[in-house]
Amino acid sequence: MIIDWSWIADHTDDLTSLTLSHLEAALTAVLLGLLISLPLAVIAHRVRPLRGFLLGASNVLFTIPSIAIFVLLLPVSGLTRTTTVIGLTVYSLVVLLRNTVEGLDSVPVRVKEAAKAMGTRPLRTLLTVELPLALPVIMAGVRIATVMSISLVSVATYIGDGGLGQLFTDGFQRNFPTPVIVGVVLTLLLAVVADALLVALQYVLTPWKRRRA
Repeated sequence: MIIDWSWIADHTDDLTSLTLSHLEAALTAVLLGLLISLPLAVIAHRVRPLRGFLLGASNVLFTIPSIAIFVLLLPVSGLTRTTTVIGLTVYSLVVLLRNTVEGLDSVPVRVKEAAKAMGTRPLRTLLTVELPLALPVIMAGVRIATVMSISLVSVATYIGDGGLGQLFTDGFQRNFPTPVIVGVVLTLLLAVVADALLVALQYVLTPWKRRRA
């Protein structure tokens, strides 16, 4: 399989634009998923009867094929970036919700009881005690959701979006392997770099783990 390096040089601007578009869709979906999953996870953690329902509902959504989600959203949001972001948010929500619940569950009861004994209000305990201690588990979910979203953006090519996925379509339609290879490499690089940056962010946000080590 021969790579046409001149094609890459001639399409640098297009590749940059597609890469940024791909990254924007993935990160927007993860951010929205995180904003939605945090309050839902707190509810699932504290209201046990709702825990099974929320986690079960998210698991059901995860079983829907990605193409099917995009198609189902077309009558609502049309052939737009909004359709892509909503579909990706649904998938990221499953991972983020479960990991956030598990992170909150991992906080030792004695730590929460100590905060309560000191007169700390429930909301402040959540923000200053529970969420920080749950952060490593939550960040693990963010890393998984980010890599997953980056890989799934390409599926949105079927609705006219897709970022780097457009390179796959272009290459297959013309029987020209260079765009396909470039699209795969750039997608992998995005996933690796994003994951590395999230690992670094977690390192910065959890200084107590460094001191313990």
